Amino acid sequence: MAERWILQFCHGYYGPFLDVARQYAALFHGSNYKVLTVYLTGDPHVSVESASASDEVRFLGFRSRDIRGLKLGAIRALKRLVATRDFAFIIAHRFKPIYISCLATNLPVIGVHHAFGGYERAPRRWFVNLFRKRLALLGVSDAVRDDMRRCLPDWPIERIETLHNRLDVGIARAEVLPRYIARTTLGLPQEAAVIGNVGRLHHDKDQATLLRAFAKARPSLGSNTLLVIAGKGPLEKPLRDQAQKLGIADDVRFVGQVPDARRLFAAFDLFVLSSDHEPFGMVLLEAMAAGVPVMATDCGGAPEVIGRSDCLFPLGNAEELADRLVAFFSPTNENAKRTIVEDGMDRLERLFSDDAARQRFFALPMTRHALRVS
Repeated sequence: MAERWILQFCHGYYGPFLDVARQYAALFHGSNYKVLTVYLTGDPHVSVESASASDEVRFLGFRSRDIRGLKLGAIRALKRLVATRDFAFIIAHRFKPIYISCLATNLPVIGVHHAFGGYERAPRRWFVNLFRKRLALLGVSDAVRDDMRRCLPDWPIERIETLHNRLDVGIARAEVLPRYIARTTLGLPQEAAVIGNVGRLHHDKDQATLLRAFAKARPSLGSNTLLVIAGKGPLEKPLRDQAQKLGIADDVRFVGQVPDARRLFAAFDLFVLSSDHEPFGMVLLEAMAAGVPVMATDCGGAPEVIGRSDCLFPLGNAEELADRLVAFFSPTNENAKRTIVEDGMDRLERLFSDDAARQRFFALPMTRHALRVS
């Protein structure tokens, strides 16, 4: 029997997208299919090949200027590549790879979207409607899926579905450094109660609300409670100035960009994601894998990840977040803390692991259809 392949087509491997490639390649581990992962942009790199967890990796080497407009060079390159072996279908991440895949091949295409607003623009809606017979769409959360369904109301619901982001849970847990080492690395006192936040210092992450909430809660928290914000971005100075004006500068640590931050999450007693409509919230999974309780805004994909209303607060509502912080650190709350951690561990294995994603992916009607028509 001839080998059959899945072509995974990624815009690039920057930021979270290298792990995204790993996630989707892992769907086919142990199956009868091999995975060729193709990066539209980015130079060849041995470490990227290894981290992609694929049977083969190719780098097309296009620059941003090369893939504007009609993208004819990229279409020709993909067409030549597809002719080299027997592909069942293409998994394409984000719109440009979806566009190129549809024009370069006659294969079924499963397009994955990692953010909101993918089909707000009329030309994109026109394009995907043109190829809807062999194109299906996945969102990384129900929130992203629903955003696409709103923009494409005539599509059957089974052609726009959800496949959540996930972790290799065993590896994620094994990489977490012990609390003592994590705190030493971040320069934090071992005896402190630490609230953590990790993310770009940008309006979308809304650390300003977190600072206001911490300032309101501070008088009711222990004297050794710290807020630690890890990340860089254009709002670093305004956020530092805000902490100063709120009178909490001595209790807020801006630790900058931290390489492999998820390995240090055991330094936190609580992780808070204050983001504005996060499409998914991968950082929540990383905190859960470290055994850290989490809180987040009640919008975007975060509620799907956390699954507990008592760990959510309204976007921008510093008063309610302050109340949550005070309740969390109450001496009478120890049993609830343990329950939050246990629930997080259970949800990781049951909903956000590679094994859980594999079972769901192959049960999706769009997957069965793509395999059947190929």
